This record gives sequence, structure tokens and C-alpha cells, in this order.
Amino acid sequence: MPRLPRFNVGQGLERFRHQLANVDALPQLCVLGVVAGVLTGVLMVGFRSLLELGGLWLFPADSPEAFEPIPPVLRSLMPLGAALLIGLWMWSIPPAGRQVGVVHVIDRLTYHQGRFPLRNWLTQWVVGLISVLGGLSAGREGPAIHLGAAASSGLGQRLRLPHNSLRVLVACGTAAGIAASFNTPIAGVIFAMEVVMMEYTIIGFMPVILASTMGAVVAQMVYGPDPAIFVPDLHLNSLLDLPWIIVSALVIGLLAGLFVRVSRLGDRLEPLPMALRFLMAGGAVAVVAWWYPQVQGMGYDTLQATLSGSVAVDVLIAVAIGKLLLTAGTVACGIPVSIIGPVLVIGGAAGALCGMAGHWLLPIEASDPALFAMLGMAAMMGAVLQAPLAALMALLELTHNPNIILPGMLAVVISCLTSRQLCRCGGFFLSVKRQGLHPLQQPLMQALSRVSVPAVMDRRLERTQRMVTQEKARALLTSEPVWILIERSSDEKPILALKAADLARWLTAQEETALEEKENEESLLEVEEVKERQGRSKETPKERSRAKSEPPLVDLLEIPGERLELAPIGLQATLSEAFNKLNDSMLDALYVEHGHRPKQKRISGIITRGAIERFYRVGS
Repeated sequence: MPRLPRFNVGQGLERFRHQLANVDALPQLCVLGVVAGVLTGVLMVGFRSLLELGGLWLFPADSPEAFEPIPPVLRSLMPLGAALLIGLWMWSIPPAGRQVGVVHVIDRLTYHQGRFPLRNWLTQWVVGLISVLGGLSAGREGPAIHLGAAASSGLGQRLRLPHNSLRVLVACGTAAGIAASFNTPIAGVIFAMEVVMMEYTIIGFMPVILASTMGAVVAQMVYGPDPAIFVPDLHLNSLLDLPWIIVSALVIGLLAGLFVRVSRLGDRLEPLPMALRFLMAGGAVAVVAWWYPQVQGMGYDTLQATLSGSVAVDVLIAVAIGKLLLTAGTVACGIPVSIIGPVLVIGGAAGALCGMAGHWLLPIEASDPALFAMLGMAAMMGAVLQAPLAALMALLELTHNPNIILPGMLAVVISCLTSRQLCRCGGFFLSVKRQGLHPLQQPLMQALSRVSVPAVMDRRLERTQRMVTQEKARALLTSEPVWILIERSSDEKPILALKAADLARWLTAQEETALEEKENEESLLEVEEVKERQGRSKETPKERSRAKSEPPLVDLLEIPGERLELAPIGLQATLSEAFNKLNDSMLDALYVEHGHRPKQKRISGIITRGAIERFYRVGS
């Protein structure tokens, strides 16, 4: 029987990496999206399971959200204990390891090509669990996004995939984390593209959609198909409600601006000792929780009660104002809690209050306060994150009611404009900007980040030392290279790249010169013989034989032509990394190193500034 050909895993993976380096690697990215979605879904189920185990251990009602049955003294001590434990963990690690959450994900995507440190990933587990179970005003969505994005990117790093695919894996982990947390796959996709990636592309959408779908599937296999929040059947009673919806959206936009402003007081509080800041955050929650435990934890149970109309007005005020200030103040004090869940709860309480006020003004025509609560959730989320489309998709998926989109669009747009224009607040996660645009929003960097250097680099090159014979120089041109890399003699690292055409031109000129000299040789033969006899009379036989056996050397640095100084860059790097390195080092070319062991690296190609610019012009 004929033998089947063996499949070489290493060669297959290398081919897979090479395909991912291109801008059109859609099938390969979709495969990664499926894997990232399953991985993130499993991690999110594990995180939620740990929260539930903590609820069984710490809470009388066996739920990590039921703070109401806990005695006032104990539930007031819980946030102080949580702040103490988080402070001890933060104190034991260096400052670089304390960054977690969505802000950290965007930072790693912006400045580190989507590579995540393991230490921060472990910190996210600790801080995420302690902040929710300890009674601080915190959610589980930030940990879900960080854990999923970092794990997906870590898989790509483990496989040594090009960095452009790591960016897609980060978006896949983000979308799957949101989908597994809320059971809202479409909102997960839009959130990943609108808030984290800050771009919309077909290449980016498809793998992210698959990842979000798989994350939701894994969560539904464990928790069922129902969304995280049960929403009653809601509808707009009359178009006369629209003016009051606009007023309500203005109020919620102002609350969103207040939230962002308070959360950014961290720069003013930073000079204070970390212990004092953490004590302030935990103490503030403890004081309010004595009377209103609804401000603690995620607050989904309070949101559920708000939608059913069973929450008192004073509790709604405590949640809308108190939870807002406590969550933003905790962030300002340096405790990295997740804000997405609390923002939804705050928006729901504020919307319900506006709905009650509408009932008082128009008792006959006014819609149910639960409708205003849902609109408040979407409006607050859209205004705080400056992500209107993600907020609308979350509203649609949670309600399963297309009729709510019309008032939802109005509420989200008005609240976003109010927060952005009246309060001068950008998105919560976009506190760092350059010339009005976040680096991820710059079109050039977006385009160059989608492709890795193997897709553009020139592989036609030859390496050589600086001093060579003319015969060796001609041999370098037999493979028809484009570049000749001139190496240092000490560490064999190329310092200059010479155009092969310039070397060929110089060799041709030398051959023409040699031919002319040969034609004139006969007329000058006598003179040359005399000179040769005179020279030999002064040379020893050993020197004469060496002169005949050793041809003259050519200094490649002295040949007229275009020469570019070089710096190294890794094979996995994106074109944006290469472009930034060219600008930082003020060079026009880079040589691409292949291999992860320092002593076994080899040069795979050369990439020039002109090649990157041509790619961008053609691609755009």
C-alpha cells in the first residue's frame, strides 16, 4: 500500500503564520476567532463560578449580589476589608503590574501590539473577585474583557503568531467576554470594535462575530439562553413621551458627565498615600451601605427590581446618585473596579426616577417607568463610554423588542451629546489623546496595524562582509538580489544595505575599464615590462608570489550608490511597529530577524520606508 504523506506540524504552523501576516488572511483569522471565543467563554464561566462559590460561602442568601440580608455592621465592614486585601495585593507588586481592566486592554493594544503580561492577568482575577464579593461598587464585565483578551492574545503569543493577528485576538476576547457576561453577542461585537479597536473593517468583524457567538454559546450551555437581566414587555404609549424622553436623556447625560469627571480626579488624589486612598474608597462605600446596601456589588438584583417596579424612591435616588459617586470615587482612589455593570444599574435607577416624574406630569399618557429605566441604561452606557451603537445593540438584545429602538436612539444620542458637548467629557476609556485623536483612531496606524512585515518585506537579498574580491562580488549577484547587506566584521550584524543594481553597475564599469586597458596593453607592453622588472628587483620571490595569488579586495562602502543604514525588527512585527521604529531611529530601512533564540536568529528580509508608504497608498 502506498504511504500517505506525513503532515509536518511545524511546517504547517509556519505556513499558517505566514498567511496571517497578510491583510487578506480572513479564513485563518476566523479560525482564531472560534478558538478565542471558546477560550474566553470557558474563562468567563470559571469567573462567574468563583463568584457563585463566594456567594455560597459569604452570603446568607447564597447569592453574591444579596447584600440586603447581611447585618449592617458586617456589610459595612466588607468594603473596608476588600479595600485592605486589594491594597495588600497592590502593595506587593510593582506599579506596572497593577493595571487591569478595559483601560489596560486598550493601552496594551495601543502601545504593545496586544501583548499582555501574565502578572496583570493574575491581578485581574484577584481584584475582580475581591471587589465584587467584598461589597465595593464593581461589576464583572471589566474582568471578563481583560481575562478574555489577555488569554486569547497569550495563545497567539504562545504560537508566535504575527502581531497583526494578536490585535484581532484581543478584539475576539473582548467581544466574547461581553457576550458571555450578558448573553448579548451583537453588543459584544459592537463594543469590541467601537470601544477597544476603534475601527470597523470586514476583516475585523468576521472573526470577532465568530468569537462573540462562541462565547455566548459556552455561557448558554451552562446558564441557559436567558439574558442576564429579565426585561418585561415594554412599549411607548404615546409620541407625547418623546419630549420627556429628551429631557430625561439630558439629565442622564449630565449624570454621565459627572461620573467621568469624578473618576478622573485620580491625578489630584495620586499624591496621597495608597493606603489612605483605598481607605477613603472603602469607607465611603461602608457609610452608604449601612442604610442602602443596594449600592454594593454589581447591583443586577436591584436593576431587576427596578424594572419590575418594586424599588422605593429613596433607594432609586441612593443608587442613581450614591452608586454613581461611589463607583467613580473608587476609580479615582486607584482601586481598578469594573464600571460597565454599575453604569447600567445607575442609568436604570435614573431612568426610573425620570419615568416616575413623567407619570406625575402626564398620568394618563406617560409610559411605564420600566421603559424609562431601560432607556436610562442604554443612555448612561452610551454617554459614559461614548459608544452609542454598542448601547443600542445591548438595549435591543436585552429587550428583544425592536419597537424600543426609536426612543432608544433618541435617548442615547441626546445623552451622548450632552456628556460630550456640555460636560466636555470624552469616553471613559479614552482619557489619553494625542492631537484630538487616540492613537488607535489614526487612519495610518489603523491600516498599518492590520499587516505584518512579511507581507511587505523584500526577501531578495545577499549578506556579505565589507571587503570582498571582485569575483566574490560577482557571485553575490548570481541569485539576482535587490539588496546587498554589508555586515560588521565583529558581530555579523548588517550595518548598511547596498542596492544590488549599484554593485552590478560598478562591476560593469570595472569590466569596461579592464577591457580598455587590455586593448592598450600592446602599445604599453614595453613600458610595463620595464616597470615590472624594476618592481621585481625590489620584491622578494615570496612577495611576488603573494601578489599574484591574492587578488585586490573591493571595499563595498566605497562603491558609488544608494546605501541605507539598518536596524533590526522582528518577523512578527506589524507595519505600524516598523513605521514607528523607522521614525524613532531616523532610518529608512530595517532588516527583519527570524527566530526566538538570540544566537539562532537569521535575517529573512529587508523592509524600507518606501515599501511601507507604497503599501499604504495602494491599500487605501
